[in-house]
Amino acid sequence: MNGKTIELDLTRAGIAIPTRAYQSRIDEIDLAMREKRGAGSDYLGWFDYPLTYDKKEHELLKKTAAHIRQDYEVLVVAGIGGSYLGARAAIEALNGLFPGKGPEIVFLGQTLDPDYIHDALEYIKGKRFAVNVISKSGTTTETSLAFRLLREMAEARYGKAGARDAIVATTDKKSGALLTLAKEEGYVRFVLPSDIGGRYSVQTPVGLFPIAVAGIGPTAILEGSKKAMEELESPSLEENTAYLYALARHLLYKEHAMKSELLVTYKPQLVQLGEWWKQLFGESEGKEGKSLFPTSCTFTTDLHSLGQFIQDGERSFFETILHVEEPNSDLEIPSDEDNLDGLNYLSGKKMSYVQNKAYEGTLAAHSEVAKRPNLVLKTRKLGAFELGYLFYFFERACAMSAYLNGLNPFNQPGVEVYKRNMFHLLGKPGY
Repeated sequence: MNGKTIELDLTRAGIAIPTRAYQSRIDEIDLAMREKRGAGSDYLGWFDYPLTYDKKEHELLKKTAAHIRQDYEVLVVAGIGGSYLGARAAIEALNGLFPGKGPEIVFLGQTLDPDYIHDALEYIKGKRFAVNVISKSGTTTETSLAFRLLREMAEARYGKAGARDAIVATTDKKSGALLTLAKEEGYVRFVLPSDIGGRYSVQTPVGLFPIAVAGIGPTAILEGSKKAMEELESPSLEENTAYLYALARHLLYKEHAMKSELLVTYKPQLVQLGEWWKQLFGESEGKEGKSLFPTSCTFTTDLHSLGQFIQDGERSFFETILHVEEPNSDLEIPSDEDNLDGLNYLSGKKMSYVQNKAYEGTLAAHSEVAKRPNLVLKTRKLGAFELGYLFYFFERACAMSAYLNGLNPFNQPGVEVYKRNMFHLLGKPGY
């Protein structure tokens, strides 16, 4: 590592990066973001949020999360898109897929599938559950339908007064249907800042409240993001790894005919981080027929399904590998007297050793043999601090990437098309 929390290795990118030629453009975009002007500037609140967040609200968030942890078995998070992906990514990344302690976090409001909704409600029926409903407007179809069911269930279970204790609302500070309801019912409320869009909101109460209920320190997430702000303070491409990453992917797209970016991790608990990353980049950049298509894989698992295509298939995508150098736990491989599986040559070795060699071998196969561009993001470990850093790193890089493509990173006009069609077919008034 080079002293930074996240290191960017471009030695296998397969392209020259003309930093001097692009520095003035990078400087212009950076200054516009700092001054909160330009396309979508009303949604740049995330840029300095690790410094400006409401400290009093943060203390209430921790206090409320402690109460939920003590008194409830399950927290149901009702949200969709940016209103749940960041929290789920963090919880799975840091607590693993088999946490076994603390309140279980169940996600609802991110689908219209009746089987999933039915099964989730049946699952929590016999458990003491709380609800965190997350919506800026309070009218998002998937989330609002789920919350209607959850609220009815909570009031039937606990009564009106008890439901007030069990329901926490994260919504707009000044307006919206959910805010109106939360005020009427007396729910604890947290603010989704009006100048921060959902996909940039994981460091706000949108992400931090469920994260805190899961037993992860929300302050550590913010401290990691603050550290990223400090390390990314200079717009110089010699120092700002987020901007350098943004420029590398921009060049691969514009000058080297790349159409897709494949985010690769080696940890199953980072699958949802890939989902968060896909929304961040896909919704921020996928406009006007432009930009890279973001997708993701988990190695070595997906090497047994997509590895052949990645090695020898169509050439219009590159890989960005997120490499965590040190695991949180490790296992030693035992010896077997019969050695029927032929693995005794690994006896006494750690599983991390085997995984690292798989990483090194795959990186060489894809970059040296297949000649596929590989960008590598390295971190020594992955705790709450490092994850907070990584969230901010990608947010900063994503905004820069979109601006380099001449796009507004903070709107999503295409999302409204399917909604209009759906509402018309459902018979919603006005559609």
